[in-house]
Amino acid sequence: LTRSLSMCLLLQSFVLMILCFHSASMCPKGCLCSHSGGLNVSCSNANLKEIPRDLPPETVLLYLDSNQITSIPNEIFKDLHQLRVLNLSKNGIEFIDEHAFKGVAETLQTLDLSDNRIKSVHKNAFNNLKARARIANNPWHCDCTLQQVLRSMASNHETANNVICKTSVLDEHAGRPFLNAANDADLCNLPKKTTDYAMLVTMFGWFTMVISYVVYYVRQNQEDARRHLEYLKSLPSRQKKPDEADDISTVV
Repeated sequence: LTRSLSMCLLLQSFVLMILCFHSASMCPKGCLCSHSGGLNVSCSNANLKEIPRDLPPETVLLYLDSNQITSIPNEIFKDLHQLRVLNLSKNGIEFIDEHAFKGVAETLQTLDLSDNRIKSVHKNAFNNLKARARIANNPWHCDCTLQQVLRSMASNHETANNVICKTSVLDEHAGRPFLNAANDADLCNLPKKTTDYAMLVTMFGWFTMVISYVVYYVRQNQEDARRHLEYLKSLPSRQKKPDEADDISTVV
């Protein structure tokens, strides 16, 4: 019995060693992998210029912060079905493709995209994302797309009050919290309003031209009539003939 117990313990140790070696061998270059409630992959400050494509499928926590990553490609995390925490803060991210979070949108609990260079994203980039997202400290351009993005995010996401408009479709909103800008004006209705204003201005312009032409036409006709009347008045009156004068005297 003692010998069987020893063999069992030895076998378990051997299996654990194999699993640890397997996990270590799968760890992306420049990253550190450890087990604590699941596989944790830390690639912080690893001078990465892109997201590693050889991430272990069983990754639960993934730290990619403080690197030089500039974009999040489509379906880059699609095989990480157990991923709960994703930290991409303090990079140089400018572009997030439409399907960047496909495959992890339902499982993610925390997503950190703060302190990057994100100005705008596709309106569907965060669709179905359930995670609490941190997207502050980015040079956001406040427009209809950003308004749609924030509305599509779950209620437990970072409040829009922490999103500051670096630029905006309305100049007066630059430097203000997005929430204030959205309360002041519906950014998705601006194009329609602009079109309505343009149409109104155009119609007013045409109306002004018609009125001006009518006034000019009336005044021109009045001037012509006045000149014609003056011409008639300037004509010499018709002199009576002598015989007409005699006939009038005889009748009298």
